[in-house]
Amino acid sequence: MKIKCVIIDDEQLAISVIENHLKNFDHFEVVGTFNNPIKAYSLLEKEKVDVIFLDINMPQMTGFSFIENLNSKPLIVITTAYREYAVKSFELNVLDYLVKPIPFDRFLKSINKIYQQLYTNNAVGDTSLQQEPHIFLKVDKKLLKINLNDILYIESLKDYIKVITKIGDYVVHKSLTAITEELPLSNFLRVHRSYTISINKISAIEGNTIEIANRRIPIGRNYLKQTKERILNTNEDLEN
Repeated sequence: MKIKCVIIDDEQLAISVIENHLKNFDHFEVVGTFNNPIKAYSLLEKEKVDVIFLDINMPQMTGFSFIENLNSKPLIVITTAYREYAVKSFELNVLDYLVKPIPFDRFLKSINKIYQQLYTNNAVGDTSLQQEPHIFLKVDKKLLKINLNDILYIESLKDYIKVITKIGDYVVHKSLTAITEELPLSNFLRVHRSYTISINKISAIEGNTIEIANRRIPIGRNYLKQTKERILNTNEDLEN
C-alpha cells in the first residue's frame, strides 16, 4: 500500500511544489488536491488518508479551523508563508511546520518524520515498510534510502555528518542535531556533541567509551549520566 496524501492550499503553485517534491518518493501517493479546504472533507469521509499537507491562510476556512473540525486526524504537515503560527500549530499536534518557499532539503526532513511516525503507529498496512524502517538522505546529489537497522553510528563533521552503516559510510550535508531529530528515539541516542549511536549495535561499554563494530566512541561529559542510564536500562547485560 501507498502512503496516501492530500494537499490543501488556495494557491495552485504551492500545490504543484509539494506534488513535485513528493514525486521523488515511491511510497507516497497524492489522492487529492484542493484549493478549497471545505471540499476536502468529502474525500476524507470516504477514504483513509495518512498525511495532509495544509496551508493556514485560506479564504474559505483557516487551516486551524480545518484541523479542529476533522473527525479523525491524519498526520498534518503545515505549509505556510508565515512563521508566527508555529506555536499554535504544534499545540494542535501537527507533525511538522514548513515555511514557504519550501526547499527540498527541508521537505525531506518532513518525509523522514512521516516515515518514523507511521512505523511507530503501524498506520500503514504495508508489511515491507513496517519490517524495514528507513530514512532518505541526500548523498552526492541523489536520494539514498538507508535502512535504520543498518546504521551503526553517526559522526559530526562540522556542517556535514558521516553516517556509518554495516554496508558503507555516507557523507551528508546535514547537522548532527537535525539527523538525530529524524531518527526514532527508541533506537538512537546522542552520546557526544559529535556522535549519535544505534543503541542495539553496542557491543561493550568501558569507562567513558562505547564500542560498536570494534570502533570506540567517546561519551561526552554532558551526556554521560543520561547515556549510561538509557543504555543500562535497555541492555541489562551491560550492567554487570
